[in-house]
Amino acid sequence: MEIREKILADIKSAMVSKDTVKLNTLRFLNAQIKNKEIDSRPTPITADDIMGVLKKLVKQRKESIEQFAAAGRNDLADNEAAELKVLEAYLPAQMTKEQIEALVVEVIAATGATSVKDMGKVMKEMQARTAGSADGKLISEAIKSKLN
Repeated sequence: MEIREKILADIKSAMVSKDTVKLNTLRFLNAQIKNKEIDSRPTPITADDIMGVLKKLVKQRKESIEQFAAAGRNDLADNEAAELKVLEAYLPAQMTKEQIEALVVEVIAATGATSVKDMGKVMKEMQARTAGSADGKLISEAIKSKLN
């Protein structure tokens, strides 16, 4: 498990460099991965499971930033943004909005979708093709705009 080894190595380097934000964030990530591992016993955890945990934490941070900013708590929003930056370093390169829209057009043509009722079919295919390199919210918005 290459990503897990990288996380553990980065925890050690954060300890040496005394980077508390990175250290705390990676420790929390490691704890969440261990929880996932315990929940999935006796089946061993896969790299996809680790990516799922990572995506969940990134999504939580983004939502927290929005809520803290709306409440005027910029200090907490800044802290969440710093944690988000650390977590995003472990995600695959994200697709741009233009790339997502081009792929949506391609998938709509391939699946023969004509209305918003076919959104589930298109979304399923998009998730399979992007494999974590695109935000689900952006994919959903692009599909809705193309099918309307």
